[in-house]
Amino acid sequence: MTTVAIVEDNSAVSSSLKKVLADSGEYECVCISASAEDALKLVPKHEPDLVIMDIELPEMSGIECTSKIKRLLPETQILILTVYKNSDSIFKALEAGASGYLLKRSTPEEILGALREVKEGGAPMSGEIARKVVQYFRKPVSPNPEIQSLTKREEEILSLLAEGYTSKEIGDKLSISYDTVCSHLRHIYDKLHVRSRTQAVIKYLQ
Repeated sequence: MTTVAIVEDNSAVSSSLKKVLADSGEYECVCISASAEDALKLVPKHEPDLVIMDIELPEMSGIECTSKIKRLLPETQILILTVYKNSDSIFKALEAGASGYLLKRSTPEEILGALREVKEGGAPMSGEIARKVVQYFRKPVSPNPEIQSLTKREEEILSLLAEGYTSKEIGDKLSISYDTVCSHLRHIYDKLHVRSRTQAVIKYLQ
């Protein structure tokens, strides 16, 4: 079973998340922290597979906490779940090492789907967040030779990835199999010299 830590100062929200995880039958909540300081003590002890992280915490922010946890546990994936949707928060969180960014109004199904995608190496984002990412980077730039090395199909897949589509959705949209999409993604990562979807999208949009 996949282990998850919750970092959230609102007890009603953390209790609700814990229930969503338990009801899924896929995840086990191993600890709940109401502050970044508490999380930095508890999370490394449990070494969870995933962390659900709020941004607005009492003293140290969730973004700073994300950065510190990633240094301590580089294999642990962190999903931001917050009310903040401004570009500054989004990019600071991604730069700190977060693998995905969802808004708190996301449904339980969307949260569970995002956790599955993060576990599989994806970078889930609420549609609204994905659009902000695209808008933020959409400016005139000189051609990137690494991007130019991509095939037409690879660039097509990367473009859809930047719009927030999952691998399965990309496969459905392009009428190709999930495995074929994953194969293309591996080639894309190699050509761009990156290790994650988030890094690939950022490099594509820069």
